[in-house]
Amino acid sequence: MKKILISFLAILIFSTVTVEAAPEYAKWGKIAVEETQKRYNAVIIDYKHIGRTELTPKKSEEKFKLWIRSKAGNEFGVFVSIQFDPLTDTIQSIQFSETNR
Repeated sequence: MKKILISFLAILIFSTVTVEAAPEYAKWGKIAVEETQKRYNAVIIDYKHIGRTELTPKKSEEKFKLWIRSKAGNEFGVFVSIQFDPLTDTIQSIQFSETNR
């Protein structure tokens, strides 16, 4: 009975531990945050991954929305679009678009 109880507890403990890999967009999200901080010299308050679009076989686009607070205390949103070659992960362009929502 003791062996069964120990086995059951071991299974319970190890079955609750899960390791998740970072999502594919994590690399691009980090770049979006870093480039936005450089451009606006502001604090990132919130971050949202909008999605990936395949534009051509050699060009994909990741879109993010970041909510930032400037040094003056103003808060606003910035949409960041990163276009890149999905085969080589080479960045082709980064575009920023401000929004008040």
